[in-house]
Amino acid sequence: MIEAKSIGKFFSVVNEKGMAEGLTAVLNVSLTIPDGKIVSLLGPSGCGKSTFLEILGGLQAPTDGTIHIDGKLVLEPLPATRKEQIAYRRRYRFISPLANGVFRDRPKHDIAMIFQDYAVFPWMTAVQNVEFALKLRNAGRGAERLQRAALTEKAHAYLRKAGLGGFANKYPSQLSGGMRQRLALARALSVEPKIILMDEPFAAVDALTREKLQDELLRLWAETAAGGSPITIVLVTHDVHEAVYLSDEIIVFSPSPGTIRNRIPVEIKRPRARTDPALIEIEERVFALFQYDINQEAWYSI
Repeated sequence: MIEAKSIGKFFSVVNEKGMAEGLTAVLNVSLTIPDGKIVSLLGPSGCGKSTFLEILGGLQAPTDGTIHIDGKLVLEPLPATRKEQIAYRRRYRFISPLANGVFRDRPKHDIAMIFQDYAVFPWMTAVQNVEFALKLRNAGRGAERLQRAALTEKAHAYLRKAGLGGFANKYPSQLSGGMRQRLALARALSVEPKIILMDEPFAAVDALTREKLQDELLRLWAETAAGGSPITIVLVTHDVHEAVYLSDEIIVFSPSPGTIRNRIPVEIKRPRARTDPALIEIEERVFALFQYDINQEAWYSI
């Protein structure tokens, strides 16, 4: 279970006059995501969705609040006051940077992340990309480490699951955009995480490929559910249709600073039809929320 409590994120930025000023990206976001669910974070550009996702994954530390996964702290908040900074330095002053990576609270959970720009290594073949992720994950597992042959076979197995069985020895430059995103998905699934965080993973492909990748994601997610260990998926998207089609729940973020505008459950059994009137009704509700926010923003800007 993912538990976010009063998450805030504040950035110091320099304006066009060269003066420092503050930007609050996320403000007081509290959220619980049960195991095995697909949850979408939906909202306008700049509302803090991606920042919040990175805080969930431990890629950024929150300014305020905490994230716990299965009761374990992901990252402790950054020190905000002088008193907190002094205490922070005292706590770690005798620890080397390497030791800090071992002893300090840091991401130590079964999490994989998929980005919009694929984030695959262009100098590695498809199978080498998946093998690399497996090597990293198995480096610290001692007796559970996979032998070389087993590791390679596992990489091939996940490429086949993602529909890339015949492209194992191709480089990313030889794959289409949809195939590269399938490769990113295969690499994420290969480490058998409990949680997958996805930041606009299908935004860079055409509409037809996007729908195919959505169906592929649901198929692979259903396989983990059938095995008794469903993966939790948290997805950042701007696409209302995608959010409604994929999700068990949609978290609608307000315009900046990002707060939770609304939580909309999607209690429709899978497999779902994209033309289901019940799905379309939920889409219309979400569009109505967006339209209200746009009109309010326009009114204030006059």
